[in-house]
Amino acid sequence: MDDKRSWRSSVGILQNGQSWNDVNKIFPQTPASPVMVNAGIIVFIATIFFIISFTSPYWLVSYHYTYSSFENMGLWEFCFNEFRYPQYQFDRKFDGCNYIYSEEYLIIREWMLPAWFATVQAFMIIALLSSFSSLIIISLVLTRLPMQFTIRYEWHLTGIACICQGVSGVSILFAVLIFGTSCFRRDWLLNPNFNYLSWSYAFAVFSGGIHAFGGLTLLHETYKARDRKRQATNLLHNEPQGQLGPGIPMEGQVYM
Repeated sequence: MDDKRSWRSSVGILQNGQSWNDVNKIFPQTPASPVMVNAGIIVFIATIFFIISFTSPYWLVSYHYTYSSFENMGLWEFCFNEFRYPQYQFDRKFDGCNYIYSEEYLIIREWMLPAWFATVQAFMIIALLSSFSSLIIISLVLTRLPMQFTIRYEWHLTGIACICQGVSGVSILFAVLIFGTSCFRRDWLLNPNFNYLSWSYAFAVFSGGIHAFGGLTLLHETYKARDRKRQATNLLHNEPQGQLGPGIPMEGQVYM
């Protein structure tokens, strides 16, 4: 119903041959609410922590005093120190840091990438896409570009950004839970008691919490933006018609 009223209002404004530029001169651009600005800052900080965690190879690290052949790993990179895979019949050493899908790890990729770890990667990719989508939508709302579209559908866009934040938070939650409960399995990396969860994993947990907080902030702003639109729509229909259409006064006209 609100969309129909908004559409009719837009038609009424333009029915006398006036352009949106004429309307913008009478109704100046309204800035985004402070809550939306704060939500944008929160989401931006969460995304920064998430990107650092997503790209850094320090989710799981070996204690230095153990002299383990495994050194550290992340979602996309493993580091070894003259590691020999016991089930490989040839004397092949894996040394240094390499991309998990590189040709160097082709022989042991199936062992390095079990189903649960691939699931962690999938959840983190979903969280990355959702986080960037939310940032793009929030940027459109904050900059009011394009103005007519963002003002007309502000609460819809804010709601979509809120959903994206929720998807990011839930995906990160599943990823850190699966990794935290499975990374010490003895059928994966050798000597799991030599390893510990490091700062990249902590950044993922922290970013998940910030994403959840950002989602709650956007949820609050969604309801506020919807109420503002309803009030503006009611005011527009209750005002007398002027030269430019319903709700827009003619030059020099004063409402009593």
